[in-house]
Amino acid sequence: MRLILLGPPGAGKGTQAQRLVQRYGLVQLSTGEMLRAAAAAGTPVGLQARDIMASGSLVPDDIVIGIISDRLDQPDARKGFILDGFPRTVPQAQALDALLKKKHIKLDAVVELRVNESALLARVESRVAEMLARGEEVRIDDTPEVLSKRLASYRALTEPLIHYYSERRKLLTVDGMMTIEHVTREINRILTAIGAVPARPQAKTGQKAGSASSRKAIRNAAGTGPRRAKTAVKPAAKARKPVSRTAKKSARKSVSGSRAKGAGVAKKTAKKVTKKRAKT
Repeated sequence: MRLILLGPPGAGKGTQAQRLVQRYGLVQLSTGEMLRAAAAAGTPVGLQARDIMASGSLVPDDIVIGIISDRLDQPDARKGFILDGFPRTVPQAQALDALLKKKHIKLDAVVELRVNESALLARVESRVAEMLARGEEVRIDDTPEVLSKRLASYRALTEPLIHYYSERRKLLTVDGMMTIEHVTREINRILTAIGAVPARPQAKTGQKAGSASSRKAIRNAAGTGPRRAKTAVKPAAKARKPVSRTAKKSARKSVSGSRAKGAGVAKKTAKKVTKKRAKT
């Protein structure tokens, strides 16, 4: 299974990505982590990325695509992956499409977590207020002001990807304002519906209610099935056959015996009558 998760900052992409990784044994591909790993490994593309990151500049798309290409060739990515943080723009999506086509890899779906920006800002404001009330330090990048800037950047650069993947029939939209559990269930449901993951069987084979095998078993147990009827009739037919043959044979013997005996008696009587007449 190969997925891309889309959504503005605070939509819960990281949480859902981790759940998908644990459930399906996927690899989460974060561009930031891949860049750092490639730089540490000293690969040709990683060395280019390291020099650019050291200067404080953004890493060009072609270098990012090169690092993704190297990462997809590793054995653990063969079972499936989730791209986290890439693509961020339509040109990056086009470059990714070309890379996947070259590697004969099919992208299964792009899951968009749709959220209400006002609600996101309200959440951050509430969280910051709670942290300040407890005397905790608030992260610089976890304030309503920073979130507003990140949301504006998302709308300008990344939101066009929704239209891009929708045209290619890859986009699946989930309400990201639901609870974490509900969002997870909905993602699993739609991934099953499109065939990206196998559906779980509801019952074991041979135990489905109303199945042909169970109906047949019920009929046989009740003695109404055709097999039960045949079994009941056959022995009876076999039992009657030898009895009827013996009876017929005995009957024929007794009848012929009676006839012979009667004929003998009649013959003797006729002789006696003839003798008497001769004497007279």
